[in-house]
Amino acid sequence: MIIENQQEVTDAVLEAVNRTADPRLREITGALVRHLHAFAREVKLTEDEFRTACAYVAALGQKTTPTHNEVVLMAGSLGFSTLICLLNNGNNGQTETSANLLGPFWRLNSPRTESGASIVRSPTPGPAIFVNIWVQDQSGKPVADAEVDVWHSSPEGFYENQDPKQAPMNLRGKFTTNRDGHFNFRSVKPAGYPIPIDGPVGDLIRAQGRHNYRPAHLHFLIFKPGFKTLISQVYVNDDPVLDTDVQFGVTRALIGNYVRHENEPAPAPDVQGPWYSLDYTFKMETGEAKLPRPPID
Repeated sequence: MIIENQQEVTDAVLEAVNRTADPRLREITGALVRHLHAFAREVKLTEDEFRTACAYVAALGQKTTPTHNEVVLMAGSLGFSTLICLLNNGNNGQTETSANLLGPFWRLNSPRTESGASIVRSPTPGPAIFVNIWVQDQSGKPVADAEVDVWHSSPEGFYENQDPKQAPMNLRGKFTTNRDGHFNFRSVKPAGYPIPIDGPVGDLIRAQGRHNYRPAHLHFLIFKPGFKTLISQVYVNDDPVLDTDVQFGVTRALIGNYVRHENEPAPAPDVQGPWYSLDYTFKMETGEAKLPRPPID
């Protein structure tokens, strides 16, 4: 097609896209072309701005390494990751869901841990937390024999693979739910932390006048055949950046009630001073059970 004017550019590209054999790829690329071209027209994108945008996209790839994905970090910082999560869970975004972001620190082969045990595997100062978890299906029936990965940051805001002071697999464990869909464990209360801002994502956040912190949270990944793998985070309810999460991950359903206990005896006799408890129930949807690709080795 010989192009006569700016409008015909879009028509020419869509004509080519319509020859795509795979119907889903044809649908996605066609919509992408229509919206991308409409965006350029709406903002009247200049040639200088276009060149800057191309350099910015290239920089996302150049900043990505085997242990850091700047593209995923950008998707979270634009709220795109949370949007995709909510569109694909909770009856396709129609109802409340326990699903949330995987994050960059999930690891395969976390240590098998008995219910009631601690996942603190090296000295990690901080207030103790005792967590009770229930896993149910959409009708409220217990989901027994589900495998549950748990991981979180330290009270200083570091995951074990970031912090040479922590033992390998510290603050990580893999549990199995009992016939009541329940397990419990002991750990230390996590802290929030900053995302990296030494690349294109940081440039954008500074330009928008935003901070780069995530609120404190516990991570969970729940796997059982017959159910869609549930990836979740449960956020600390009194975190100061709860409503300004740089990754837009906090949903109402995932704000946990982290209860501070001042004078009550803790479930373990060695605990001195204030301690915390968290009770939380996850709801799993039926679907395909598959594990995501680990972001890190």
